[in-house]
Amino acid sequence: MKKNVGNLDRILRIVVGLALLLGFFLTPGASLRWLYLIGIIPLVTGLMSSCPLYSIFGINTCKK
Repeated sequence: MKKNVGNLDRILRIVVGLALLLGFFLTPGASLRWLYLIGIIPLVTGLMSSCPLYSIFGINTCKK
């Protein structure tokens, strides 16, 4: 996959992804706890520096 996520965008995605996953593990009694697992998406796209939605819409925050 082509890199289309810049450094700042990448860092924010990783932080948000980790925060959501941390919320999943810190709230064992919450009824909708599984929603925190959505943090996997920004974490993976941040680590890979590639976002499929950015590709679809032609967005590129990565400096060449």
